[in-house]
Amino acid sequence: MARIKLDFQNAQGDKLSGLLETPPAGVPTQKHALFAHCFTCGKDIAAASRISRALAARGIAVLRFDFTGLGNSDGDFANTSFSSNVQDLVAAARALEADHVAPALLIGHSLGGAAVLAAAHELPSVEAVVTIASPATPKHVEHLFSGVRGELEDTGEAEVKVGQRRFRIRRQFLDDLEHHADAEHIRRLKRALLIFHSPADEIVPIEEAAKIYRAALHPKSFISLCDADHLLTNREDAEYVAETLVAWASRYLNLRQHAEEAGLGTAPAVGKGQVVVTEREGRFLRGLYTEHHQLLADEPKGAGGTDLGPSPYDLLLMALGACTSMTIRMYAEHKGLPLDDVEVRLTHDRIHVDDCEADCDEATRAAADKQGRIEVIDRVIELTGDLTPEQRRRILAIADRCPVHRTMTSTPVIRSRLAGGAVPPDPDASAAPATSGGGSDS
Repeated sequence: MARIKLDFQNAQGDKLSGLLETPPAGVPTQKHALFAHCFTCGKDIAAASRISRALAARGIAVLRFDFTGLGNSDGDFANTSFSSNVQDLVAAARALEADHVAPALLIGHSLGGAAVLAAAHELPSVEAVVTIASPATPKHVEHLFSGVRGELEDTGEAEVKVGQRRFRIRRQFLDDLEHHADAEHIRRLKRALLIFHSPADEIVPIEEAAKIYRAALHPKSFISLCDADHLLTNREDAEYVAETLVAWASRYLNLRQHAEEAGLGTAPAVGKGQVVVTEREGRFLRGLYTEHHQLLADEPKGAGGTDLGPSPYDLLLMALGACTSMTIRMYAEHKGLPLDDVEVRLTHDRIHVDDCEADCDEATRAAADKQGRIEVIDRVIELTGDLTPEQRRRILAIADRCPVHRTMTSTPVIRSRLAGGAVPPDPDASAAPATSGGGSDS
């Protein structure tokens, strides 16, 4: 899965910072989506990044970006308003269209949901809209400014606290909310609409979801997120949103859901805990199947393949990287460590044992092949979070304990046999003369 940096200008000429999550090799990009984050959040908030990655893994490329004055985007947040957020969304959609493909799907979280409901009218390419924990109108955030309303009216500017951060706003923000106080624009949406909301949301009550649903015309759908919190801090909640979103979107965006259409062919019967590999059209193209998942493997064009999927060594590194990341996450959760994100980058190489220097012990040197070469996997782990140096050192040590790492370094036994159980006799063996003792000298 690749992340492509996509910077663009808004209507005021400020540079906004965006990131496009694209599907992994072997997964065709079927549609493009635009994700709007919550009020005063950034594009890298956990819910936005997790949902975007999960959608990309399922064939939907997702652009998320920082609104004006937030994250890595230029501009002054104090000069923004709900209307400027909507125009930022329009600018992002046009940038996506110019560099890639216009978005067919808008996704908005919290106030970002109210923004996509308003922006959809200006984007003819949009076929469906999704809101997550969103208010029906931006006027819902007005209560955040109740303590500074007098200061805003007297001086035209005030500082407000949202979550754990402080921001300066101007009266124009409050005045702008009055222009977006009704939900009539939702009735005129004319797009398929999916509403996610949790009855346990303490920031935006579920009654706001009811307002959206009542205002919208069909086709419209509502999915309850049960006990999820407003920011979807639980990974399983974000994954559930992505999974059900794709299932819903397959109907309204005409997403291809069948393995045959993705080049995987008819899926074979696969048992629990089993992996099946089949030949597809092409010299090296292979279909890879588990009980519930399917993907492609291939070789690069320079090696005679068609590059429609990861190579076998890519898959090996993916397995090690995934296991490493999962093990680190489990350890961090168990110890209560402030680990916000973990990224693992791996490369594979064959080097001469003489170039190994101090990194290779005697056992590794002894394992060199006849040409004096050894297999080397470089694993770089990037940890994001307020971690101490000792916690980082401990996490690095834990990485070596991931089960795939242990399997790869334990000289595993690989047993091969032909299907059906019977092994045909070796014609050379049958033709050899019988021996009377301890076998042949060869």
